[in-house]
Amino acid sequence: MTYTYTPRGVCSQRMTVELENGIIQNVQILGGCSGNLQGISNLVKGMSAQDAIKKLKGIRCGMKPTSCPDQLSIALEQALAKE
Repeated sequence: MTYTYTPRGVCSQRMTVELENGIIQNVQILGGCSGNLQGISNLVKGMSAQDAIKKLKGIRCGMKPTSCPDQLSIALEQALAKE
């Protein structure tokens, strides 16, 4: 199942998450800090969405109340709800 999410309050513009039985198969993020987001995307591949959410939720970017990893956790929560 593929889910597309539009992040809020961060530099990235779109997150596409592919899940299979709650396991992250692929993550693509448009915009934002390319190297860091590619690294995060590769690190979460093969991980359960629930585990990734626990690790990413609540991370902040500077003084912002959110970050790209935090927004990815929201995308994963929403994707799980639709799976």
